[in-house]
Amino acid sequence: MRIDKFLKVSRLIKRRTVANEACDKEHISVNGRTVKASYEVKIGDIIEISFGARKINAKVLDIKEHTGKAEAAGMYEILE
Repeated sequence: MRIDKFLKVSRLIKRRTVANEACDKEHISVNGRTVKASYEVKIGDIIEISFGARKINAKVLDIKEHTGKAEAAGMYEILE
């Protein structure tokens, strides 16, 4: 699954277009490397999202095409 879609489905970012723009502006990195929106997410990847001065690190636990709001938090684990 593409990282922009994963961020939307997992509800780490509300909209896919916003996730796509964040990738274009290099605010998203996986395993320490800046990635494009087309990056294929794998289980075990560490995603770092930069929101200004704030950073979120999340480990990918599961990949699903569609999920409900209650199940979305089970797709990742917040680190730190």
